[in-house]
Amino acid sequence: MRAVIQRVKSASVTVDGAVVSSIGQGLMVLVGIGADDTEDDTQYVAGKCLRARLFPGEPSGSDETKNWDGAKPWDRNVMDIDGEVLFVSQFTLHGYFKGNKPDFHHAMGPTDARKLYSELLTYAREKVYVGDGTRIKDGVFGAKMDVALVNDGPVTLLLDSRERK
Repeated sequence: MRAVIQRVKSASVTVDGAVVSSIGQGLMVLVGIGADDTEDDTQYVAGKCLRARLFPGEPSGSDETKNWDGAKPWDRNVMDIDGEVLFVSQFTLHGYFKGNKPDFHHAMGPTDARKLYSELLTYAREKVYVGDGTRIKDGVFGAKMDVALVNDGPVTLLLDSRERK
């Protein structure tokens, strides 16, 4: 399973001209489900996204490990800041170029991918996010979506459940 994690000031998903989901400060996560992904991959990705320390701490004292404003730059996760998370399914994360044409046969088929994507959301809401699971939002699986975001930083990281470190 692959994920593109972006720290955002806000993000939203629009389908057929209607906003179906939006968040304020937090993370927008594009999720690509590979043909060989399992429930273990969903748990790893959900946990890593929500526990990743991508937000600065509170300003305090002086120390060379801190930002110019006195805050530790990578100190808190999205739950620590009471942020929101917008997950968006994106099968193209498992695409590659075969010549000049993209090939997506490494992506899981839509029926099985929908099930794993749903498991990812459930796990994030019920098992990982401490507090209000309604702070986990998502787009519309399989729909043509317009995704908008205001990247904060910018901070963008790649995660692949097959490359655990």
